[in-house]
Amino acid sequence: MPGTDDLHGNAPDKSNVALLLIDVINDLEFAGGEQLLEFAIPAAKNIARLKERAQQAGIPVVYVNDNFGRWRSDFKKIIKHCLADDVRGKPLAEILAPDEDDYFVLKPKHSGFFSTSLDLLLEHLEARTLILAGIAGNNCVLFTANDAYLRDYKLMIPADCSVSI
Repeated sequence: MPGTDDLHGNAPDKSNVALLLIDVINDLEFAGGEQLLEFAIPAAKNIARLKERAQQAGIPVVYVNDNFGRWRSDFKKIIKHCLADDVRGKPLAEILAPDEDDYFVLKPKHSGFFSTSLDLLLEHLEARTLILAGIAGNNCVLFTANDAYLRDYKLMIPADCSVSI
């Protein structure tokens, strides 16, 4: 928006590619979370390197995160909880804390597209190719990939940037 210093929350980026980080800000306080953590830390380090390369290439980063059934939650509260409280997922949040210019979408269910603003954000960014990374490959990454495929997005899912039990 020419001549506008404050975008009032509007997405300034335009890119035919977007990096979606799915449920990477996660306390892992659930059955199987401890087992998942063992594999999630190496994946988080790979995701951090991927994110850095994406930023260098001008690819916008979108955190697509579960609200974990907390309907009064917001993304900043989820980050604060994962960083400040004694939770299993704290190392993930430390490795993958969002930057000021990253986008975020809270999702109520498995897919990043179900009942969220992700479609509108990706349309505004003009993204047609999505790079997906995150937790868990057999669940939320899978459902987001399926919904992206149904919307005719080209998909890239690096094998070392998602984790499943």
